[in-house]
Amino acid sequence: MKKLSLIALSLLCLFNVAAMFESFNYLGADQFKEWLDSGKPVIIVDIQVQDEFVAHHFPGAIETNAFPVETEAQRHMIDPAVAAYQQSGHDVVVVCPRGGGGAKRCYSYLKSQGVPEEKLTILTGGVAKWPYRDMLVAK
Repeated sequence: MKKLSLIALSLLCLFNVAAMFESFNYLGADQFKEWLDSGKPVIIVDIQVQDEFVAHHFPGAIETNAFPVETEAQRHMIDPAVAAYQQSGHDVVVVCPRGGGGAKRCYSYLKSQGVPEEKLTILTGGVAKWPYRDMLVAK
């Protein structure tokens, strides 16, 4: 029994170490603005909670309200974005309140659902650091 516990603990540590070294693609505000201005086809996955999404979001964003993307139920709230990618194959930009842990968990979930990493980015700084406030809309 002790051996089994040690093996399980070792595997858990191994997975945590691997997660620490996972890399993410980031998209700066200026580059994202260029994408939006040019009309580049992109899937915007917004994980903000509902009140924050209503207060400010990008036009055409998929409202998931999945923040902080910690539970299975929250991960499944991202499934419409997975379906949108499967249908179009467009680049995917994850938008969250500050571009931190929730965005990383969303990115990882999208990747686990078959969205290729070269198609995935996280908006650096999230909505909080977005400098072009006039581009945001309210519901």
